[in-house]
Amino acid sequence: MRFFVDRLMGLSMSWENKKTDNGVVLVVDDAIENIMVIEAILEQEYCVLSAENGQQAIDICLEERPPDLLLLDVEMPGLDGFQVCRFLKNDPRTVKIPIIFVTSHTDKHAEASGFSEGGVDFIPKPIDVNVLKARVKTHINLSKTERLLESKVQQRTEALAQAQSEVLYALARAGEYKDNETGAHVHRMSRYAKIIASKVIKNKEWLEALLVAAPMHDLGKIGIPDVIMLKQGPLDANEWEVMKTHPQVGNEIIGNNNHSEVMLLAKEIASGHHEKWDGSGYPLGLSGEDIPFSARVVALADVFDALTSKRPYKEAWSVEKAVNCIDESFGQHFDPSLAEPFHQALAEMLNVKEAFKDAVD
Repeated sequence: MRFFVDRLMGLSMSWENKKTDNGVVLVVDDAIENIMVIEAILEQEYCVLSAENGQQAIDICLEERPPDLLLLDVEMPGLDGFQVCRFLKNDPRTVKIPIIFVTSHTDKHAEASGFSEGGVDFIPKPIDVNVLKARVKTHINLSKTERLLESKVQQRTEALAQAQSEVLYALARAGEYKDNETGAHVHRMSRYAKIIASKVIKNKEWLEALLVAAPMHDLGKIGIPDVIMLKQGPLDANEWEVMKTHPQVGNEIIGNNNHSEVMLLAKEIASGHHEKWDGSGYPLGLSGEDIPFSARVVALADVFDALTSKRPYKEAWSVEKAVNCIDESFGQHFDPSLAEPFHQALAEMLNVKEAFKDAVD
């Protein structure tokens, strides 16, 4: 009751002044006397908030700190209890708040309606003190347990995702190791790819999957003989034909039994990042949009990093020279629709380049 009066007066009440440790209960009833009865029963153990109509209840539930439980009257002016419940259960911000209906209607039809809308329990009026206390405690504890389990599952999921990312990165480094590449290359290139793609695609989960999958682009180099991979000087025609098989080798290493988005992207990238927009690439001579988008983006990111990085066989090009070279290649080597995203991404890409410098620089 006190909280409701404060709200009417436009005052702000600090959560720190309430007993929130055991839970926050919102009582919704158009009869002040009913609110006062429930508050008197629960206020020694819980933080009790109140609302006199459905819209006030919704407004409170949508605040930054929603209640842990609703005690909701059914018959109210304006929005009735079933309508309030339906609204809250259809909003992802409030869907997990348990709702107990407190009503004088105890017929089976009313109960069925309440449960179908998402309610978890019914308490009949007039209220039995022991029943009220027991059911509030039970449902708050169940809700806390559910949140705890969800938190643990989320932590385990994040740990597994991190482990997967680390394993894939180590595998990717195995391919780069034979090519005199540095570990910084895969960090830079994968981040370049994500930044460029983000100018076209806004799906954050897909972008994160691309970030993890991109380092697998040269995985197939594991299968190329050292006599070719480590050769000093240019490759002859036969050796070059062997080198050009590494996308297919990478594709085979990844295999066909992976159904996660990360591995599906890794497969696209490993097999397609040496294809060219005009069809002059390898291994399949794909052209245009027949080349997966992920492979087109990684091809661009990979070449930019190769041009702007120092290697045993070359000096690093200036960013300006590299950009000019790439600009001339849109429509031949690279997807022309990526020209604008590439230029939009350049400033962020240069920040990445600065953050992940090669040890030889």
